[in-house]
Order: sequence, then structure tokens, then C-alpha cells
Amino acid sequence: MQRKRRLQRTVRTAGANTAGSVRSRSAARGRASRQTAADREYERGRQDGYPSGYRDGYWLGQCEHVIRHAEQPFPVRPLHVLYVTTGKGYPYSPLDEAVSVSLRQLVGEVTIMAPGENVAQTALSLRPDLVLFLDALDFDTTQVDQIRSEGIRTAVWFTDDPYYTDKTSLLAAHYDDVFTLESTCVDYYRSLGCERVYHLPLAAFPAHFRPRNTAADNRREVCFVGSAYWNRVAFFDQVAEELAQRDVRITGIWWDRLQTYPILSSKIELGRWMEPLQTSETYSGAKIVINMHRSPDDSTFNFNSAGIGAATPNPRTFEIAGCGTLQLTDERSDLARYYTPGVEVATYGTPQELIAKIDYYLAHEEERQTVAMRGLYRTMKEHTYLHRLHSMLLTLFG
Repeated sequence: MQRKRRLQRTVRTAGANTAGSVRSRSAARGRASRQTAADREYERGRQDGYPSGYRDGYWLGQCEHVIRHAEQPFPVRPLHVLYVTTGKGYPYSPLDEAVSVSLRQLVGEVTIMAPGENVAQTALSLRPDLVLFLDALDFDTTQVDQIRSEGIRTAVWFTDDPYYTDKTSLLAAHYDDVFTLESTCVDYYRSLGCERVYHLPLAAFPAHFRPRNTAADNRREVCFVGSAYWNRVAFFDQVAEELAQRDVRITGIWWDRLQTYPILSSKIELGRWMEPLQTSETYSGAKIVINMHRSPDDSTFNFNSAGIGAATPNPRTFEIAGCGTLQLTDERSDLARYYTPGVEVATYGTPQELIAKIDYYLAHEEERQTVAMRGLYRTMKEHTYLHRLHSMLLTLFG
């Protein structure tokens, strides 16, 4: 009887082992099947993604090579600069960062203060070689007068000329030296009694604006970043149907005032303010970036009753080029002083020409990249905040 029970247990155990073995082999086959399917899916993804990944990596490598060759050393001057920021927050805070970081690379000591602080008291205590104000629309000029009365040199860099000249005209004469980003304002400030006035445009800050590996969902053929001033609205209304048929992204405020907004609404990120790194990624992710200057005679937004025109390219001109993408810009008369049209940037004059140039450069990829690379090199070689502030210090101190 005991032998019979042992035999039954042995049979049951063998059967269980056999069933378990069958289940194990079946599970293994399932895992192998799933693994094989995953491998096949991975290989398909690799084959699909490898060419574009290789192309993007090669392009970024070229850009970094160009940037390194464009960089140059600057002398560090034994100066103490007290820098007074705009104090306005975004979108001016990136300018404050660009100036303060660049100054630290150019002079021995930098003290940074905000407009709400007692700048005059600090200046009289520290006695810096220069007190530099950026924008200065919100700063009390009685403090500037006090600083100057003690023999401390002051300078202001106006960042929004000629759009706010009704306001800056009341401030300029309080400073020893006036720098303006707009060439047409130099004679204007001199006519107000300012003896030392210099043209110094804004620039690109490479820590913010440089070629980037943009995510796939942020890539477009064409993009525009900026507010819908009325001259831009009128222009985009004329090309809305053509842009609606293309891979386009428009980002900024007020674009719902377009008459053709229903046609373009799917292409517009309405009301979005992007920080510099987001803007840089958007520029880098586009094959073509449109640049369109605002009008100096738009009374809706401007404080320019003197009717001063605009000739100098806007700051976006340098920022777009610094991202290594093709810039398609409307021309200002000073543009050729900074970039060679058709060589380092592309230009347009009419709505029809804009569309024609978009289609041309999308169909001629090698030429598009060549122009973009030349623009990147020119920017990093001549148009960064290090270059601008070095030029300012050279003007002031020789």
C-alpha cells in the first residue's frame, strides 16, 4: 500500500513537472516572440530616425566648429563699473543678464544695482570709473545729476529708440555719454544739447541664442516670433492663404486682430511670451525664421512725436542669426553694415517676394544652410554683447 502511494505521488510530480515544463517553454516562446517584435520595431525606428539624427548632429557639430573659430579674446580692463539694470523684469531682464555677464568678462570689478536702490549714495561711496544705465526710463535723474556733480562718469544705453524718444529726450542730457541702438537718433540727441552721443546697437547673447537640438514636435519649416503690430498685421493678412498651406508657426500677442485669423488660427500660438531659451529653440527648430521690423510711426504704441525714422536692424536680427538658421528679413537701410544681404541673411520687400523666397530656400537646402552658417559666423565674430560692450569701453576710455 505504501509502495502504491509513493508511485502515485511520483506520477503526479512527474505530470506537474511536465506541465510546468510545457508552460515554461510556452512562456519562453512568448517572450522570444515579444522580444523579436520589439527588436523589429526598434530596428524600424532606428532606420527611420538615423538619417535625420545624423544630419542634425552633423549640422550642430558644424555650428559649434564655426562658433569656436569666430570667438576671440578681449582685454580685461582695470575698471570698476557700477551697472544699473532696467529693473523692468521680462522681457528686459534677459538684456540685464547679457550686459552684466559680459561686463564681468571685460572689467576688473562690476557692481550691480536696481533703479529702486540709492544708486547715488553707493556711487559716491565706491567711486567707480563708470556708472552705466540700461534703458533708464524708470530712474530718477536727480541721482544722475548728483553722481555727475561728484565727478563720476555716467553713461546711458537706450534700448528702444526711436519708439520712446518722447521720454528719452527728457533724460539724455543728464548723462555724460549717450549710447543709442538706433543710428537715426544720434543727431536727434545732439540737437538736444548732448555733446557725446554714439550709435551702439543691441546684439546676441550666445548663452541664450545659439544653435540647439530642438525636439521634433517643436520643428517647423517657417516660424515668426513677435507681437502683432499693425504693420505686421497688414502684411500677414496679404499672405495668410499662402502661409496656411505651409508648415508655419506664429507665436506672440495680438494676432487675433488679423482679418484672416480664422485661416491662420491653427498656425498661431496666441498670447504666448517665450523666454530666451524657448525662443532660441524655436528659431533653431525652424528652417526659415521671418523677421519683420515694427514701424517707427505707429502712434498706437509709439511715443515718437518727432517722427524719427528707423534704420538700424532690430535685436532679433542678431538673435536669429545667432541660432544658425536662415533669416528672411525685411530690409532696413543699415542692414548691410552688419550682414551682407543674400550672403549672410536673405531679404524680402513685398508679400509676394516673401512667399517666393520661402519656397526657394525650402527647395534649395544646401544654399539655405550656407547662408545660415555665414550669418552665424558673422554674429559670433562681430555681434555679441561682448563686442558691443568692448566697443563702448573703447569709446569711453580709449
